[in-house]
Amino acid sequence: MTGAILITGAGTGFGKEVALRLAATGHRVIAGVEIAAQIAAVRTEARERGAELRVEKLDVTDPGDREHAWTWDVNVLLNNAGISEGGSTVDIPADRLRRQFEVNVFGPILLTQGFAKKMAARNSGRIVFMSSVAGLTVDPFTGAYAGSKHAVEAFADALDQELAEFGVTVATINPGPFLTGFNDTMFEAWKTWRDDPSQRLFDYSELAFPHEQHDPEPVYATTVAVLLGEDTRYRHVLPTPLEPQIRRQMENQWQRPLNDGHRPALVQKAHDLTPATPARH
Repeated sequence: MTGAILITGAGTGFGKEVALRLAATGHRVIAGVEIAAQIAAVRTEARERGAELRVEKLDVTDPGDREHAWTWDVNVLLNNAGISEGGSTVDIPADRLRRQFEVNVFGPILLTQGFAKKMAARNSGRIVFMSSVAGLTVDPFTGAYAGSKHAVEAFADALDQELAEFGVTVATINPGPFLTGFNDTMFEAWKTWRDDPSQRLFDYSELAFPHEQHDPEPVYATTVAVLLGEDTRYRHVLPTPLEPQIRRQMENQWQRPLNDGHRPALVQKAHDLTPATPARH
């Protein structure tokens, strides 16, 4: 492949680390960051790690940024940019609900359209979506985030079928609960809501992300392998020991009865668990 690897949302988290690792091993990488203030910080970190990394402003929700990005020579696209809005479906303010889908769904898909057509024209390319296990299953207080990732899964599946004859491959990465700060921040989103707290169904100061969390190394390693074409599977549930559980949860939906009026175990766990609780190995 002659084009670069473009990674969106590379100012922090999974995207930044994957971009730095690829660049450090000699690959042509463009790190797209949401705001200009992130550019210098990522460039500095790249220099410290001996990596030649191109860093560009790319807010996936900005039409101008998307159009500018389409001028770049890109053969592999990692749609990694994303945000997480925690809270009950009945409490999340309308503007925050719309923002969840603008960043996680509409922006990435609109960005992908331009690159997918260029890839199809040259009969070569790879598109990868940083999805989530939340694109396959749903936890309490994550309906908005999971809804956006379910939408990503649908678009990715459709694209995989539509682009096959044009030499373009599609894949998804589905991280579970990893200790990067992303999940815990999701459960602090309510602090910036512009609503009437007295009208909320839940007291969010009493809730935390309802899962113990893992070291993110498997996500970095797997994503690098997928972007380089070394891993040719379509879906990647991580950590891999979580895959049987996710499969069971998906299968159990076919026999799921109506709730019995009692608080589900995961809702209780959200009340009981301390934020940033690491998983035991």
